[in-house]
Amino acid sequence: MAKVEFIMGGVLTTVQDFGRIGYQKFGIGQAGVMDEYSYELSNILVGNKSGEAVFEITYLGPTLKVDEDVTFAVTGADVTPKVDGVEVAMYETHLLKAGSTLSFGKLKSGMRAYLAFSGEIGVEELNGSKSTLIKSKIGGYKGRALKPKDELEILNARDFVKRVIPKKYRPVMSQFAVLRTVLGPQDDYFTEEGIKKFFMSGGYTITKNADRMGIRLDGNPLEFKKGADIISDGTVKGSVQVPADGRPIVLMADRQTTGGYTKIATVITPDICKLSQMAPDGKVLFQQVSIEEAQKIYKDYRKKIEEIRNLV
Repeated sequence: MAKVEFIMGGVLTTVQDFGRIGYQKFGIGQAGVMDEYSYELSNILVGNKSGEAVFEITYLGPTLKVDEDVTFAVTGADVTPKVDGVEVAMYETHLLKAGSTLSFGKLKSGMRAYLAFSGEIGVEELNGSKSTLIKSKIGGYKGRALKPKDELEILNARDFVKRVIPKKYRPVMSQFAVLRTVLGPQDDYFTEEGIKKFFMSGGYTITKNADRMGIRLDGNPLEFKKGADIISDGTVKGSVQVPADGRPIVLMADRQTTGGYTKIATVITPDICKLSQMAPDGKVLFQQVSIEEAQKIYKDYRKKIEEIRNLV
């Protein structure tokens, strides 16, 4: 059992897994990782089962040290991981020896990185998940982001095994993305011209109002037939909500459980991963796909993850 002591917490470092599935009907937000693909790769590298909790790092990483040898890996955004001041490679396992310090330097690409340790982060599960939901102050470590002097344990740590994710499987971080979406459920609230603008207006720019709850976009406003309000109904990660000003908001991991604005479309899972790594001023285009196409893309995405797990 290794103890992890945080010397610095970073901008926003939280414990996350897939989130609380099946509790939105009780008003409990899902939370969970923003970039599921990079998260899966981090657990594969350290030999954890799919769904084990990791540390999600946003923009600027923490500084921490351990009192026993432990295996770790960092995936997602390139946050320049360093062991005792020496830079180490992303998408590879490394041994952090007892007394050594893991820190992070300049953000080179992306927005969110995933730090996985071989073993289990020693925080309690709540509704089947260790994920932190800061707005509700639940889950993770005391329901908040990590800060200096916080201490956690890594349970059931395993011996070091060198693993590397081949480059062809590593995600490419970009400030431009085509987001494939399934139309609906309230596309009938928009004019024909409004729907056309959504897909063919030249795209949207990510604003500074972008966080774990949602990513607000700027661009040509969409036109409604009558208005933006609906009777509140459920939201999912990737719901594209359009308030009265006609400018889309893509709902993310910490979204509200229900919403009273029309949702013109839903971004598919693999492309949510791309969006979660984009910074303000990034550019996105929406592309329509059918439900059948979306299902095939998702199946192929899951097969790819299993292929990596079997390969590495």
